[in-house]
Amino acid sequence: MPTGVALRDAREQLFDAAERILLRDGPSALTSRAVTAEAGCAKGVLHRHFADFDAFLAGLVQDRIARVESQAAALRGAAGTGSVTGNLAAALTDLFGSVAVAIVALVTFRDDLRARLRRTAPGGGVPVLTEATAMLASYLTAERELGRIAADADVDTLAPTLIGAGHLLFADRTHTPPGAEAVRKVVASVVAGALRDGPSAGPGEALGSA
Repeated sequence: MPTGVALRDAREQLFDAAERILLRDGPSALTSRAVTAEAGCAKGVLHRHFADFDAFLAGLVQDRIARVESQAAALRGAAGTGSVTGNLAAALTDLFGSVAVAIVALVTFRDDLRARLRRTAPGGGVPVLTEATAMLASYLTAERELGRIAADADVDTLAPTLIGAGHLLFADRTHTPPGAEAVRKVVASVVAGALRDGPSAGPGEALGSA
């Protein structure tokens, strides 16, 4: 297969197929044969681009981490606009409404993959969740600098609390994902004590309100 655009297309085709399997059937169903069958390509395509299946899975996780980092830039850019609760709720829905929950399950399920990822990112933590926590902390820091949350707000506690709450909301793949109002309610409960009382908190978001 030619390199360049075609190579990127092949990788994305395989990654998207793996994501669909993860979301539909869980990490135990994810095999090289299942991925190539889902992608509708020859069995050898995956191994032409990756040394082995764990290398493919590591590439999948790293690709999804890059998406979180892109989302982080957009979220930080939204600081000072809309409402703090609304921005956070949308970010959590974008994160966990896609493949983030399944990626966490995958990393937990496969010891070899977890070990490989730790070698390439020795900082520790759970891939995707670590980057997502940093994303929220960066956004909350920006809002604190703008005065929309309290100057003494502990963003390093708020961010992982929001990630943990969001993960629990979306973790059950057997039921309908939570609606927008359910996500907003959880976010509002977590950040209520940090929101500034007044217009700077965003429409309808005085201290303690959702």
